[in-house]
Amino acid sequence: MQNPSDQTCLSQAQQHVLKLIFESQDGNRVLPHVTTIQKASSSLISSLPDQGHGIQRTTEHVLEEITPALNHQALSPSYYGFVTGGVTPAARLAEEIVSAYDQNVAVHLPETSIATTVEDHALKLLLQLFNFSLEAWPGRTFTTGATASNLMGLACGREHIINGAIQKRRKHSASQTAQTVGELGLLAACREADIADIQILTNLPHSSLKKASSIVGLGRSCFYQVSRSKDGLEFDFDMLEERLKRPHAASIVVISCAEVNTGLFATHSHGDVDALRALCDKYDAWLHVDAAFGLFARILESSEEFGYVHGGAEGLELADSIAGDAHKLLNVPYDCGFFFCRHPCQTQRVFQNANAAYLSAGSPSLDHIESPLNVGIENSRRFRALPVYSTLVSYGRRGYQNMLQSQIRFARRVAWYISQHPDLELLPQALSDKASIDRETYIIVLFRAKNEAMNHTLVKCINDSCQIYVTGTSWNEVPACRIAAANWQVDPERDSVRVESVLEQVLRDWRHAH
Repeated sequence: MQNPSDQTCLSQAQQHVLKLIFESQDGNRVLPHVTTIQKASSSLISSLPDQGHGIQRTTEHVLEEITPALNHQALSPSYYGFVTGGVTPAARLAEEIVSAYDQNVAVHLPETSIATTVEDHALKLLLQLFNFSLEAWPGRTFTTGATASNLMGLACGREHIINGAIQKRRKHSASQTAQTVGELGLLAACREADIADIQILTNLPHSSLKKASSIVGLGRSCFYQVSRSKDGLEFDFDMLEERLKRPHAASIVVISCAEVNTGLFATHSHGDVDALRALCDKYDAWLHVDAAFGLFARILESSEEFGYVHGGAEGLELADSIAGDAHKLLNVPYDCGFFFCRHPCQTQRVFQNANAAYLSAGSPSLDHIESPLNVGIENSRRFRALPVYSTLVSYGRRGYQNMLQSQIRFARRVAWYISQHPDLELLPQALSDKASIDRETYIIVLFRAKNEAMNHTLVKCINDSCQIYVTGTSWNEVPACRIAAANWQVDPERDSVRVESVLEQVLRDWRHAH
């Protein structure tokens, strides 16, 4: 420490955090009151001080004026917005270490730090959690989240389909080196490959996938829905093949593994993915999986209670690449995602730092660990792997199974309550009876108020309670409310009772006012 006041302020901040964690366990507060946020906003420093206010005054400003206006998304099991996990105690402990040591996990230098070795072990533990073969997925890295991981999947897919077309056109043998998109650029490579169109074939893609497509130069308009019904999730294999066989077109097929609004799956068995793999092989397409939170269904046992959901993630080992989030159901701090690829040559072609001697690890390491900066987007990387490693070692497979089972059971209890309520409607309508609810519901509950006027204010009324937090969305062009259970602390009975209590109070207040 520079001086005693630094140490005092750090200790003060740590005590504040510990007190906050212990007090949040009762779950009474999820959101700050709007007046608290307004007060905090007015306290923010808008002009850079010349001399600085000093660490003591700054600590008081942060702890007393700013933190009261933060929500409890990671602290409370009653935060159901987006798909937001919490932070397990083991991950929180590791995060303190990450901040203290502040490693840049970019170049593999095993003689100077164990950081890249820890990252390699953490990725291998993740693969084991998801029941994937370590040997089959040599391309793997941590990212900032599923958006970055989807970007990597599309970039690798773009490289694969265009380079494959170039090789095919030039009749290159496997031993010859072809010109690549990474070297030529997208336009020149497409001309070389005689490709006039690149299409992404999927169903109900997440917005981050379209964002990623824009960044890698494919555009947002290259997406084509290939479902059995309009705005459906399940693939129409005949329609898919018609799109794949189009002349002068190259294709990336994407599986939506747990759709963002409903949590439902695009595939339901190993056979579904087998069929997709066969079509992709036939037409030289890349098969990517957007599995931000759906991939965790693989950790469930194929039992009567969870077998249908487990089936939604079966067969994904046949994909070429997979994008996932760790800061959702793994419950590690933001921001942390992961990317798996079966073809490491593609990640290296796209993400290699060329001609940068000062970023070299020197001679190849005996442990065969690639420098992360050559297999991912970032050259400057936070030590995201340590919280992942710590939480997996601490809780193991069984611990994460128990967490996910609790989240699913909570969602099913809430879904059944809504389905029986005279003023609420469970969505989609296909979930019409207890059997289908208890079979198909994953961690998301989508619903609306039957009264149209009430429905337009439902999300706001719920969140104004500050007791639970939900997010709004749209389903069939009608406003809808979405509850997503992702926190490691979820208790099915306790938390479903709380949700029911808040909804009943909201409906009573509405009826009283109208």
